[in-house]
Amino acid sequence: MEIRRLFLWVLVLMIMGRGEGQLAENFYSFSCPNVEPIVRQAVTTKLFQTFVTIPATLRLFFHDCFIEGCDASIMIASPNGDAEKDAPDNLSLAGDGFDTIIKAKQAVEGQCPGVVSCADILAMAARDVVFLAGGPLYNVELGRRDGLISQAGRVPGNLPEPTFDLNLLNWIFRKNNLTQTDMVALSGAHTIGFSHCNRFSKRLYSFSPSSPVDPSLDPSYAQQLMSSCPRDVDPTVAINMDPNTPRRFDNVYYQNLAAGKGLFTSDQVLFTEPASKPTVASFASNPANFAAAFVEAMRKLGRAGVKTGNQGEIRRDCAAFN
Repeated sequence: MEIRRLFLWVLVLMIMGRGEGQLAENFYSFSCPNVEPIVRQAVTTKLFQTFVTIPATLRLFFHDCFIEGCDASIMIASPNGDAEKDAPDNLSLAGDGFDTIIKAKQAVEGQCPGVVSCADILAMAARDVVFLAGGPLYNVELGRRDGLISQAGRVPGNLPEPTFDLNLLNWIFRKNNLTQTDMVALSGAHTIGFSHCNRFSKRLYSFSPSSPVDPSLDPSYAQQLMSSCPRDVDPTVAINMDPNTPRRFDNVYYQNLAAGKGLFTSDQVLFTEPASKPTVASFASNPANFAAAFVEAMRKLGRAGVKTGNQGEIRRDCAAFN
């Protein structure tokens, strides 16, 4: 039996070395069979400390995969302040997301040193926070290696912005092999988490010369936002993305869009545009439809630009290249 296990492990190593670009759910079956419960325990422990763990970790995964692919390049800390995480679009990423992955990596290294990539840990952690917030549980494809490039200059123009219209949203998601349905489903991550006022204040005070308030906003919701985010509000003030169930991963986000309560222009446009409105309506009325589409989109996003085989490395410290 031991000889057979050794043979299988050697075969796995040979496949890994060929750089075939393949991910597999059972990638660590022999090298680190307990990796998923180890990561989930670390995530759960962090969640007990702060709920911010959930939206912070999920957003970290999105921002990582959109730049250089899903390779944990977002995790690198540069003494010169020029790494991916230092780009203006990433400065609002909550530290609890980074801390979650660092703690999970430390736990994994304690049992399986030098085996599991930070990129895979981030993908597993993103899945786990969705589940812990009441969302669907799904299998994560594994086998990513950590990237060797992390530059702030590569971020601009590669992340969706809160002011994007439907065409721009589709364009930037398409660059990562994601469809419009995938984009609408992944936007549902805004059912949890928060945003700083400056990310949407233009919709409240200077939308257009003829209408200071964005007319697509529900009037009572606009008043609620202005109460929480007055013109000269402290830039650190943040409000919930979902005004109804901000701590639960559910389909209420889509119901909010139908009621004119999308926080960003890029949220509300999903309902106001005829091309995407039917998908929003489907997800709003049927949580199972949303859950299935979200899982499919997350698995597809997790394949974006992955490094496998001889590419990249397995970092010892998620914040530093080996």
